[in-house]
Amino acid sequence: MRMKVFSTCLFLLIPVFIFAQSPAAEFENLLNTDVVSYAQASRFVLEAADIMSSSDAANEAFQYAFNRGWLPKNVNAEDKAQLNHIALLLVNSFDVKGGLLFSITNNSRYAYRELKYINVIQGRVDSAMPVSGERLIFYTNRLLVRPDVITRLEEKRLAQEAARARLEALAAEIAEVIARQAIADTTVQATDEGIMITLSDIQFQADSAVLPEVEMKKIEEIAGVLSSIPGIKILVTGHTTNIGTEDYLQELSYARAKSVADYLILLGACEEPNVTIAGYGGSRPIADNATPQGMAANRRVEITILEN
Repeated sequence: MRMKVFSTCLFLLIPVFIFAQSPAAEFENLLNTDVVSYAQASRFVLEAADIMSSSDAANEAFQYAFNRGWLPKNVNAEDKAQLNHIALLLVNSFDVKGGLLFSITNNSRYAYRELKYINVIQGRVDSAMPVSGERLIFYTNRLLVRPDVITRLEEKRLAQEAARARLEALAAEIAEVIARQAIADTTVQATDEGIMITLSDIQFQADSAVLPEVEMKKIEEIAGVLSSIPGIKILVTGHTTNIGTEDYLQELSYARAKSVADYLILLGACEEPNVTIAGYGGSRPIADNATPQGMAANRRVEITILEN
């Protein structure tokens, strides 16, 4: 009975915006999990801290936290999480202003002490104890209701909204230039990564990454736009239809993206160290390959102006 009452209280305490981001089924699953994995913990905590969205996978969240030193280097995504390690994840995710020792070491021992000191972790508990889903929710909520954390999350949200507005305004300007120059089969949109310029139905020769003259002219026009943005960093990705083996299509899409990237660098649109290239083959279709129109849409190169 005590556990049922405690679970009900958790539902009442967790702020409303967590429900807006976390499906009820996932929340219920956490409540029924005796020991969470580091991947599960990362997924929940990073979403609660408004660092990752509900569409991101647990392993992606784990990798994000792991790469930033928010988890110890000796843990794996599916390992059972222990309390001091979860404390390290929470302190970093919510940017808790710790004492001198934690600031110097950023390790789980002092993260645990910080959360004990501010009464997030309560009572006599072993720092190495396994963490249930219910306790993970409880500790996360204890941070979410702190006035300093609420203020930081609100400031972060407002900054993100302002950045998104600037991004969309720049995307609209670029789209207007491209429309005025009548660059065929080219669209512009603001995405989570930055501003994506998509060249659809790009006309490489069959099984080739050599740019034909008609496409070179398009890229010259786009280079003129990119060169007007100082310190620009771009990601150039290639995509194909689904005709061919996975390895072949991946190699072909990368080679085509590289051709576009190399030409942009040659034209002075972007410095080489600021260009990233990727090929995804046919793994990311945006239309149905069963139709000629769909295949034309999927056969594309995307140039994304990355957010600094």
